[in-house]
Amino acid sequence: MADTMQFDLVSPERRLASLAAKAVQIPGAEGDLTAMPDHSPMITTLRPGLLTVTAEDGAESKFAVIGGFAEITAEGTTVLAEHAVPAEEMTSEALEEFLSDAAAARDNASPEDLDSLAKAAADIAALGNDLGLSVRTNA
Repeated sequence: MADTMQFDLVSPERRLASLAAKAVQIPGAEGDLTAMPDHSPMITTLRPGLLTVTAEDGAESKFAVIGGFAEITAEGTTVLAEHAVPAEEMTSEALEEFLSDAAAARDNASPEDLDSLAKAAADIAALGNDLGLSVRTNA
């Protein structure tokens, strides 16, 4: 069994990470999961949350991610996120903008999409709490 796997995190704006990793904690839409070397192949969609990467030397890097998907193979994990920033770069203003976008989507949504949009808004607010940022949750 390999000790590390290749990890890549990419958003439309930039490549945020490309490194050998021991583990990647992923906020999956169906539940959080940890990808490790030799993991069974799978693809999962992302929910808004905190993605944590443990590097080969044990150092952790955290990223705020919103939307996208992760592809996990035995050799590596690739995350393509709609929005992703290093956790220390996330601001209350950016989170409030994401909440505002979620509220606008909810206002124009069909009845069958309301629950998933409400959950996305709650996940964005929870991400703010995880990062120690205050956000108005009136979205």
